[in-house]
Amino acid sequence: MTVATEAPTRAGHFDVLIVGAGISGIGAAYHLKTRSPDRSFVVLETLESFGGTWLTHKYPGIRSDSDLYTFGYRFKPWVGPPIATAQEILNYMGEVIDENDLGGHIRYGHRILRAAWSSAENLWTIEAVKLDTGERLTFTAGFLWMCQGYYRHDQGYTPEWEGMADFKGRIVHPQTWPQDLDLAGKKVVIIGSGATAATLLPNIADDCAHVTLLQRSPTYFIPGRNAIDIADQLRLLKVDESWIHEIVRRQQLYNGDLFTRRAVEEPETVKQELLAGVSAFVGPEITEKHFTPSYRPWRQRIAFVPDGDLFRAVKSGKASVVTDHIERFTETGIRLKSGETLDADVVITATGFDLSVLGDIDFAIDGEPLNFGDTVTYRGMMFTGVPNLVWVFGYFRASWTLRADLVADFVLRLLDQMKAKGAKKVSVALRPEDRDMPRLSWIDPENFNPGYLMRSMHLLPKRGDKPEWQHSQDYWAEKDELPQIDLDDAAFVYEGADPGASRAA
Repeated sequence: MTVATEAPTRAGHFDVLIVGAGISGIGAAYHLKTRSPDRSFVVLETLESFGGTWLTHKYPGIRSDSDLYTFGYRFKPWVGPPIATAQEILNYMGEVIDENDLGGHIRYGHRILRAAWSSAENLWTIEAVKLDTGERLTFTAGFLWMCQGYYRHDQGYTPEWEGMADFKGRIVHPQTWPQDLDLAGKKVVIIGSGATAATLLPNIADDCAHVTLLQRSPTYFIPGRNAIDIADQLRLLKVDESWIHEIVRRQQLYNGDLFTRRAVEEPETVKQELLAGVSAFVGPEITEKHFTPSYRPWRQRIAFVPDGDLFRAVKSGKASVVTDHIERFTETGIRLKSGETLDADVVITATGFDLSVLGDIDFAIDGEPLNFGDTVTYRGMMFTGVPNLVWVFGYFRASWTLRADLVADFVLRLLDQMKAKGAKKVSVALRPEDRDMPRLSWIDPENFNPGYLMRSMHLLPKRGDKPEWQHSQDYWAEKDELPQIDLDDAAFVYEGADPGASRAA
């Protein structure tokens, strides 16, 4: 890409600028269009189309690890299997765009470079580049709705192991899956133990000479049928799909709440239940050796394995699991610290991703560079000293989109409150009673500690020890708490009386 050197072109002013056209951004656009039609808005998306994760990831078998009755939007019934493929999710999002005429609001291939807030103008100025031409554009907006997700889409995380340069085969990260990769008859090693590895293995096992899952430590999985009985029964009775969606959604949320509470209150019982589910496929010996984690359930995300496909591949002999540490790569494979060697033609590093804090955009407030790690978060949505900005950061123990819908409700309430007060600026600030509050890490590592968060925790805003100054990760509490937020609380600071004139887009 060649970036033009001429002065940026003004591309217009909008009441709200949405960053990202993934699952959160499309939801935000829907809520603005249908519930606040008098407000102008634009969606800027780096990629060539909508979808975010579901567009970026091209590896075999890419699918959701949350059920679509809760990962889908509350306003759009899901009519397919609960665990869906990337293409099914893209089709669903495309329907939302088409049915609500959102396409004209989305500008693809626009990478945001900088976002600068001016208190003198009460505006965000956003500098972006059109990736196809290199043209620089500037947008102004009264409010930023950050829906860009939380990891870098253009590259995954691969640790540096000794000897990687010596390996004569191919090393591939699932996030940048090469379309020319031919695994037929190849010996493949997948490094990793999470949802990506669990998805990949059964979807390439039939093509490979053999595939080995190499993990440093086991993780929890939930195997089960990719179906929900009550949904099937209601469809048999010709119940309207909107009713089915709501009923099944409530059932799934109830079950999720119960499971999460039990994982905390009776972790050993839940652990044994999870292990029994795996053992039903591979037997107790393999379960104990390779699928018994050392931590209690829900300290890391638990992936659903539809129809136990991962375990059936292992049971069939087409795949195997090795639990060990890597000593180094060799020309022909990987040598383990146990002394064992794994021969490989292809090594797939399903080792996670790199966190992206607010899209890696260069933020400034009144000319001063902004370090989000120095701010304190208000319920994981707003940040002290950062005006007119809300970030959608979803749940780890529940579907991401559940929070996207709740945050949308909050944003629309907040915009209406600003209008009612004649305010052009709103920010959050610590109240006098909060000044001595301890500054803690974004997430309590004793409660949830995946590697991508641990590696980048210093980049994230701080939390306090009070409910309003942290992201609780508890949907079942937040679904009641967020709608009840008192927007007149002293934590909200409104400024900049609106002179009454509205700038045209």
